Amino acid sequence: MSSFQSLARAMFLGFRRDRGALFFTVALPLLFLVIIGGVFARQSTPKSKVLEIGSVAIVDQMPADMRAGVDKSLKFTKISDRNAALEKVRKGDYEAAIEQSGDRVVLHFSAADQVKSGTAEGQIEGLVQAANQAASGRPPKYSLVGQQVEDKSLKAIQYITPGLLGWALASAGMFGASTTLVTWRTKGLLRRLRLSPVPIRSVFAARVVVSLGVAMVQTALFIGVASSPFFGLKLAHFWWMSIPMVLCGVLAFLAIGMLIGAWAKTQEAAQGVTQIVVLPMAFLGGSFFNIDDAPRWLRIVSEIFPLRHLNNGMLKVLVRGEGPASVLPEMGILLGFAVVATVIAVRVFRWEQI
Repeated sequence: MSSFQSLARAMFLGFRRDRGALFFTVALPLLFLVIIGGVFARQSTPKSKVLEIGSVAIVDQMPADMRAGVDKSLKFTKISDRNAALEKVRKGDYEAAIEQSGDRVVLHFSAADQVKSGTAEGQIEGLVQAANQAASGRPPKYSLVGQQVEDKSLKAIQYITPGLLGWALASAGMFGASTTLVTWRTKGLLRRLRLSPVPIRSVFAARVVVSLGVAMVQTALFIGVASSPFFGLKLAHFWWMSIPMVLCGVLAFLAIGMLIGAWAKTQEAAQGVTQIVVLPMAFLGGSFFNIDDAPRWLRIVSEIFPLRHLNNGMLKVLVRGEGPASVLPEMGILLGFAVVATVIAVRVFRWEQI
């Protein structure tokens, strides 16, 4: 029994002293609980934003008690410009737009988020049915017609591709930079390079150029596979703006990876810290799901991650067909991340293992 107690105590102490085991066993699951729980905590009763084009009788003439119930799940905003309304729905700013001509009610929805558009359509359909029931004893007065604002051939791959591509670029850039820098330091390669006649700036510039080249190949393969007949990705008119977007994003990810590599003493530490940055960034950056319905504080936190801005920019130029000027703010933010992280990395950089 004493042997068992001694072994158990030794194993427990070993586990407690193993920072990597503690992180992946305790800290990482708690981190996912905070992120995913925060994102989905308030999604049990989503409120759909619907544009009301002109006068819509079934909405404007609702009884007060019925309107109070409808307002709990639908938020109507009046707009007179039909084209502007459809454009807002197409961009994903609103779940749907509704207009009425006589007894015909038309609901315009977007494929950008099929869950939200489906929820809005179901709620509007319930509204139409309630209006028909008000005229009981007669044939149904109102008919509901759903019209997608985009091309009917659009698929979910249109909205999955930018996010997953951004996550892949962030993972490759940050892990590559952090682990490479730590490996070079622990193996003494940095010290040898420092003593060699090759300028240090040339060494790091070559590493950056190689990483950018790999990112371009990665992007081409990713978009090529997604554009195959099997998946059916359709590129928007300004898809080529994804190239400078990717370059700006990779520079930001490389800078953050270099910062981690400059600080970390071992490969295990570099991998652990990179993991704790990449995974939350992927979830909060919108790579796997839309966080627009998350609590406001969580949406504010997501703004500190460069992947959020890369995903937004890629979505604009690859899917929504917005012009080059629309992504200039995102590109500026990504370059800002790159500059700040590089400056900090230079200050904490060490040539040799301490």
